[in-house]
Amino acid sequence: MGKTFIIAEAGENHNGKLELAFALIDKAAWAGADCVKFQTFVTGELISKRAEKAEYQKAATGNNETQYEMLKKLELTFEEFIQLKKYADEKGILFLSTPFDIPSVRFLNSIGISCFKVPSGEITNYPYLMEIAGTGKDIIMSTGMAEIWEIEQAVSVLREGGAENISLLHCNTEYPTPMEDVNLRAMLSLKEKFGVRVGYSDHTKGIEVPVAAVALGAEIVEKHFTLDHNMEGPDHKASLEPEELKAMVEGIRNIEKALGNGVKTVSKSEKKNITAARKSIVAARRIARGDMLTEENLAVKRPGGGLSPMKWKDVIGTYAVRDFQEDEMICLENFPQNR
Repeated sequence: MGKTFIIAEAGENHNGKLELAFALIDKAAWAGADCVKFQTFVTGELISKRAEKAEYQKAATGNNETQYEMLKKLELTFEEFIQLKKYADEKGILFLSTPFDIPSVRFLNSIGISCFKVPSGEITNYPYLMEIAGTGKDIIMSTGMAEIWEIEQAVSVLREGGAENISLLHCNTEYPTPMEDVNLRAMLSLKEKFGVRVGYSDHTKGIEVPVAAVALGAEIVEKHFTLDHNMEGPDHKASLEPEELKAMVEGIRNIEKALGNGVKTVSKSEKKNITAARKSIVAARRIARGDMLTEENLAVKRPGGGLSPMKWKDVIGTYAVRDFQEDEMICLENFPQNR
């Protein structure tokens, strides 16, 4: 298995402040993520002024404003995103941002991002999907809130528009996602159905589910993070803090090592323990030269290195060619042919 591509999703957890966005890049790089990802949108292109907040947004930020008003406060300018990309490049971490409208797609393409991330909410947006497909860039698409036939339609649109390299992320769009709704095995169904690279975009609390996703075969993992759970904003409470993000990255890297190559053989580290852990055929009591070796005067005990107990049936009924003391190993060269 190759290295899992880990996306640290900063999203809109900068709260509309450029200095917080820079700090999020610093923490994503420190945690060891491969990529730091933001969300690029023009509020007026994304949402109607009458749109209500989602339930999780109301729970996190109250219900005294519209979704438009909330997002307008979280919007960064295109010029600010240029600064963020430059800063991420300097820090040696890949910069990505999810566009939520066609002007944002065109802007991100103009600054040379390496691939596009399609969010779950845009999976039914035909003009948007065609715009992204037309860039010719690699595409990672989340599949929250989608039936399999809707994913099939979206993939067909992307391919119709010219997209060639599409990856799909299993996702549940609830913040936080209840464990009983995670359904990690659906990720494998996506791989079987579409024959593409698959991964997992996580909205659960904690880090165990994304780590488990890697054990199950995820090649991409995306997880929201924040500088502080207690900051105001819609996504902070369902996001990891920097130390947690670092722990997730380390957990994933350990699982990658632990998965190995699938060949069952003796490992380098355990070879030294074979003698101490295995057993040999030994004398159960004192045996005199010429005595028949029987189940009564033989035993199987540690250490290994002597005659393997798998030779037990071959040894029974033969005769000792010399004296053996209790617990002394019985060795093959001590046996003549049966008399």
